[in-house]
Amino acid sequence: LQLQASGGGLVQPGGSLRLSCAVLKFVLDDYTIAWFRQAPGKERERVSCSTLVAGGETYYSNSVKGRFTLSRDSAQHTAYLQMNGLKPEDTAVYYCAAIPRYYHCSEFSEDKATWGRGTLVTVSS
Repeated sequence: LQLQASGGGLVQPGGSLRLSCAVLKFVLDDYTIAWFRQAPGKERERVSCSTLVAGGETYYSNSVKGRFTLSRDSAQHTAYLQMNGLKPEDTAVYYCAAIPRYYHCSEFSEDKATWGRGTLVTVSS
């Protein structure tokens, strides 16, 4: 399994970006997908997770709830993180990660996950 993350860049406060996470050579719906971020000098934070267990649910950290949306395009085998209302504190390297779909988000093990390369998001005027 390989994940290819893209879409980062420089955006002004209040702006929007959409990150993409392509699942290469495998089927997106075979995986629980999560987005993490790590800002300089801070610990890695999970911002969103999408599971297909029990009908499917998507979870968000309190820091991004209401502003970020994780979605899946099964046909394109790509997960997206739509980020609206960006704030300077959203500046970080963003990573997507995947584990087999039988794991719920509450069971998401960072050690067992497959990770994509990070994409840098900078929110600044």
